[in-house]
Amino acid sequence: MDGNYDGLVDRLQTVVDDLDQISFDQLREASADRKGRPVDDKRLTQARRAIEKAIRLLGSDSGVDE
Repeated sequence: MDGNYDGLVDRLQTVVDDLDQISFDQLREASADRKGRPVDDKRLTQARRAIEKAIRLLGSDSGVDE
């Protein structure tokens, strides 16, 4: 492989954007209903961070294997 993962990084960024939208929608609904933090908020945040880490790893040009 040549290490060029631009297409994959773009798809992962789309997933991050989708997670952001889901999270925002849930927070908006919880606020409108005067509820606390949505049940899935922590899980969505963890998933987002994991995908962002993958984006950083795949987007780097260092070529270092971990």
